[in-house]
Amino acid sequence: MYYLILAGFSFLPALIILRVFLKRDSQKEEPAGLIARTFFLGILAILPALIMESVLSLFNGVLPRILLNFFHAFLVAGLCEEAVKMWVVRGYSARRSGFDEITDGIVYAVTAGLGFAFYENMMYAMGSSHMIGILLLRGLTSVPLHALSSGFMGYYIGKSYFGNSSYFGRGLMAAVLIHGMYDFIVFSPLLADWLIIPLLLILYPRLFRLMKKAQAEDRRLGLS
Repeated sequence: MYYLILAGFSFLPALIILRVFLKRDSQKEEPAGLIARTFFLGILAILPALIMESVLSLFNGVLPRILLNFFHAFLVAGLCEEAVKMWVVRGYSARRSGFDEITDGIVYAVTAGLGFAFYENMMYAMGSSHMIGILLLRGLTSVPLHALSSGFMGYYIGKSYFGNSSYFGRGLMAAVLIHGMYDFIVFSPLLADWLIIPLLLILYPRLFRLMKKAQAEDRRLGLS
């Protein structure tokens, strides 16, 4: 029963956000199987991310204290986690026939990010006496963060597959900057944690506008 509650409360915010993005992807319905497998691979991506984060954390002892928060926010968390989510989309989702629009870059990157966030939430809450509180708080903050940072990256992944240039580096940089800003606020003793709320509120409409832009580009290219 405990694990069912844990999994349910972890999965619910991811499911809600995923449904929002799938509904906005109105031009062409995505294969449910590919969405499910991308979500599952996002969960599995936790393992290589943890390995990379453990390796980078070995540098803690040699870095000046003033740089530690920046290092952990942008490199240990931001770079490692966004890199494995990009790997899921590029290595699996984008190689399937269902990935056939620029907009799909956003949809599948968001899906991978939500899979990652789902299991990460379970890890944070497992064994805690405040399990429900942790899951509710992270469901309103961390889960959207993973969807948003990966979504911006996904736009550039889509552009790279259906454009004339490679934007993979630009996409990864955008995701790392967003993820890093969020974590830097959380890690820094000088900044109030509530600052993550305006950050998320700014990012949501920007990503939705970027999704509309991708849909317009898909129509122009005859992909939809």
